[in-house]
Amino acid sequence: MKKLVAFDAAEYLDSEEVIAEYLNVALASEHPDLFLQAIADVAKARGMAQLAKDTGLGRESLYKALTPGAKPRYDTVLKLIRALGMEMHMSPLSAKPN
Repeated sequence: MKKLVAFDAAEYLDSEEVIAEYLNVALASEHPDLFLQAIADVAKARGMAQLAKDTGLGRESLYKALTPGAKPRYDTVLKLIRALGMEMHMSPLSAKPN
């Protein structure tokens, strides 16, 4: 009998380019929980304790902010993104055909 192992995205987030692309794909989703989960995966890959220290947030606050369904404040998300060494940029939506 084969044993299945749970997929853990954090195991594959091993470069800045991979992390940036992972976050971009999640950000493009219409589901905000997906973006928070992506940030949580990157935080796990980098180390939650270090991220908590870099953001000035307590570990419990960090876990709470990244829980699915959470509605973290913009400044909290911005702190997390910057502490992960990333930045967000906007671009116009592509014209959609009628």
